[in-house]
Amino acid sequence: MRTRRRAYSTQRPADLGGGVWSVPVPIPGSPLGYTLVYAVESPAGPVLVDAGWNHEDAWTALRDGLAACGVDVREVRGVVVTHYHPDHAGLAGRVREESGGWIAMHEADAAIVRLMRGMPVDSHREFQAEMMRRAGAGAEAEAVRASERPDPPAQPDRELRDGDLIDLPGRVLRVVWTPGHTPGHVCLHLEDADRLFTGDHVLPDITPHIGIYPYDRQDVDPLENFLGSLTRVAGLGEAHALPAHEEPFADVAARAAEIRAHHEDKLLRLRDMMTGVAAEPLTIWQVAERMTWNRPWSDLAPMQRGLAAGEAAAHLRTLESRGAVRRAPGAPGDPVRFTATSQ
Repeated sequence: MRTRRRAYSTQRPADLGGGVWSVPVPIPGSPLGYTLVYAVESPAGPVLVDAGWNHEDAWTALRDGLAACGVDVREVRGVVVTHYHPDHAGLAGRVREESGGWIAMHEADAAIVRLMRGMPVDSHREFQAEMMRRAGAGAEAEAVRASERPDPPAQPDRELRDGDLIDLPGRVLRVVWTPGHTPGHVCLHLEDADRLFTGDHVLPDITPHIGIYPYDRQDVDPLENFLGSLTRVAGLGEAHALPAHEEPFADVAARAAEIRAHHEDKLLRLRDMMTGVAAEPLTIWQVAERMTWNRPWSDLAPMQRGLAAGEAAAHLRTLESRGAVRRAPGAPGDPVRFTATSQ
């Protein structure tokens, strides 16, 4: 797979011009390598876009990287979190402790953080195990009971909505709500420079995980939301993209169109596969096993299979909403199964 991901050891803080800097912050144990945290200058102090993973090495990299850009972490005015995932929100609380600044996050993700912070670790593990069992998993459902959960991120001080302006005096930084990767994912349009901080929504070579949790939900359609968000971002034109991973790139509209085409093709291939096994309703887990991933299914660890099942579920949900698949009848408590429709 073509990718612009490079080893974290090769990355350095960078002055991107126009009062914007990037600081690579490591993600321990992750193939992504690092999160690009951005600092945006203002007369009232810098604002960060994301903060990185909550780990001592990551904190050192963030603090020292900002210092290399002439930014004292104690002077940070606030942190805007593009979404609640730990490689983006993890250090926001520590930045707040050091600086006294605020944390801002979209209201939909802020609600998830409240839920996470109120859920004991054991309850979270039980929730995941039952979700995987309902998807048709076997031993993997038990394996998650022994897994570790990252500490939930800090609760934000400010909750954002689409179109809000960030508290950044002298600059125009506007919230563009882009649900899909998470319900409250946001991009941030620096309108005075026509730059778009894209978080995980639009990346130059890879595509973000789009999953549905619990897997068998029928009241949401995150993939369809994501596709709509891509169309919206494409409407911003050839804005220069500042993503959270890999590297900045030109023409966010063109890349958004590529990602949308990728998912539409994936939906077509999944529909054809489901049609080919129409006589055999499949569990979400069985569908995930038959889909193509960046590694063979046999090489995926239990948690990675769980993520793959979440993505399979999201694609099935979109096909269901479009009338291409339906849920097969089953006994209460049995894993949910899907079958192709006759259309």
